[in-house]
Formats: sequence, structure tokens, C-alpha cells
Amino acid sequence: MARRDKPAALRDADYQALAAFRHALRNFLHFSEAAAEALGLTPQQHQALLAIRGAPGDGCLTVGALAEQLVIRPHSAVGLVSRLAAEGLVRREEGAADRRQVHVLLTAKAEALLERLSRAHREELRRIGPSLQALLAQLDGG
Repeated sequence: MARRDKPAALRDADYQALAAFRHALRNFLHFSEAAAEALGLTPQQHQALLAIRGAPGDGCLTVGALAEQLVIRPHSAVGLVSRLAAEGLVRREEGAADRRQVHVLLTAKAEALLERLSRAHREELRRIGPSLQALLAQLDGG
């Protein structure tokens, strides 16, 4: 039987790198929340718009798939979609194959907001990327 190597013991430097990495992630999340709120969106609304736009294929999601992407319950996703629709950010379409399915698509207004947010997020990730990579290398033992 093959013997499994025992994982290396954690060092003080590992704990420090984990703490620093978690802090960097929290800073990014704080940046993200503030950027969304500056444009009149809640962080969850921003996440929903990004999940819809980032969906593979035709750029729409079912409400159920949106719930999965956001790790929320389906009835919570229904409420979120209703609030987004009331703000003119999404529209609903019946599924072509199954009319019980509801597809959620972004409006032009949402596309414009999301583009502004995504550009800001991309720039922030470019700014903090090297430090995140350095922390990951520390955690990898490199």
C-alpha cells in the first residue's frame, strides 16, 4: 500500500500569510461593496447582474441557476429578480422549451452599470494582483 506523505506542519509564517490573504480578500470585498453602492446597487444586486452577464452561452440564467450562483434559496432569488426588474435592470422571459422556466436577462441600463463596475473591479484586481500572488506563493511554500 502506498504511504501518504504527512502534510507539513504549519509555521508562524503560514498563519501570517493566511491572515494577510484573508485581510486582502476582505479589503477587495469592501471595495466591491462600496463600488456597487456608489452606483445605487446592493452588493447582492451587483453579484446577480454579474452572474447573469457571466453565464455561458446566451447571457441569461434561469432563476434557479441564479440562486445556485449566488448560493441563496430559490425563493430569495425570485425576490431579488423582482427587485431588479422593478429597478429596470432585468427582464424575465419564459423558457422556449419549458414555459415554467423563467429566464432572466439584463437590460441596457444594467449592462451600462455592470460595465462601469466591472472596469473598476478589473483595475482593482490588477492593482492588488501581485500582492495576492505573493501571498499565494508563500502559502504554497514558494
